[in-house]
Amino acid sequence: MLLSIALILLVGMSMGWICKKIKLPSLLGMMITGGMILGPYVLNLLDESILGISAELRKIALIIILTRAGLGLDLSGLKKIGRPAVMMCFVPATFEIVGIVLLAPKLMGLSILEAAIMGAVLAAVSPAVVVPRMVKLMEEGYGVKQGGIPQLILAGASVDDVYVIVLFSTFTGMMQGQSTSILSFINIPVSIFLGIGIGLLIGTCLAYYFKKMHIRDTSKVLIILSISLLLVVMEDSLNTAITFSALIAIMFIGIGLQKKREVVAKRISVKYGKLWVAAEVFLFVLVGATVNVGYLGKIGVKAIVVIVGALVFRMLGVSVCLLGTSLKKTERLFAMIAYTPKATVQAAIGGIPLAMGFACGDTVLTVAVLAIVLTAPLGAFAIDFSYKKLLKKSK
Repeated sequence: MLLSIALILLVGMSMGWICKKIKLPSLLGMMITGGMILGPYVLNLLDESILGISAELRKIALIIILTRAGLGLDLSGLKKIGRPAVMMCFVPATFEIVGIVLLAPKLMGLSILEAAIMGAVLAAVSPAVVVPRMVKLMEEGYGVKQGGIPQLILAGASVDDVYVIVLFSTFTGMMQGQSTSILSFINIPVSIFLGIGIGLLIGTCLAYYFKKMHIRDTSKVLIILSISLLLVVMEDSLNTAITFSALIAIMFIGIGLQKKREVVAKRISVKYGKLWVAAEVFLFVLVGATVNVGYLGKIGVKAIVVIVGALVFRMLGVSVCLLGTSLKKTERLFAMIAYTPKATVQAAIGGIPLAMGFACGDTVLTVAVLAIVLTAPLGAFAIDFSYKKLLKKSK
């Protein structure tokens, strides 16, 4: 296992650095070259013991992403933008899932529930690609005055991921034979609100505890991470019809802490950023290692058609969110483009159906990886190429 860890870090970081130098997202190098070359379907250099805990390691990476999002999410900015920002949190993802449910059964022979699971995997936008670019736009002053386009996309992308993950958990539960009654659908909003409440309560308690107890920021990170892991275990062990969303609770721990102890939240966010450096490498290398390269060739064309069709539905959803706003056509077009890249969530949950033994597991994972390969670099290029042409710069 020690050799595998060394190879994952060295090869993953090296290939990520090379991709960055040629203006491609670093995650692409980690996933395709590091993962697929080291993985069991090519050179088979990774130990089976580390592949056996791959799903758990990817879940830890997802927890780190969501905590960072909560520590840095500006809810006051979300309120200022208003209705479009709230709609961007769930409407584009819903449109994309509907599109995949319509396309995948006909093109790939999946059942409606299997297509819904695939839709939930694909429907999240990628913070890894979108967030740094929107921060760059805000720093340069592009689109800031015209309805706060970068802020709109940032806020929407943060919640969009959580919404999709909750749906994914619901659909996989139904696939496992859990109750498919009306309670399953009532559980979606209930689990979201329970997750928000639990997260805010824990975040507030931690803020009070950190105020009374002077401990190092590294220790604070370990406490928050441990609580997050316990929440995930608690959710998994619940067998009741109504549950709570551990992932939403994890994000709102950060929000609750930020509201009560903003200075501490900023310092912890920096620590989580450093933690993400290693987590990102493991996440994308290990998801690449689980992809069956031979299977990718079999469903390639059909998968591309599904992905492109899903993106069309997603862009239509974004346009619906922006109806009634003062944004120009060019600004709306930019928002549609910026909301297409896939990467982080697809890597984190794409392999779960396969790990659960679902018949659609290989198909879902392969399409998820193909979506990352296509949309991460193309979306990054499209944002970088178009923002100066489509958005106005504030003086």
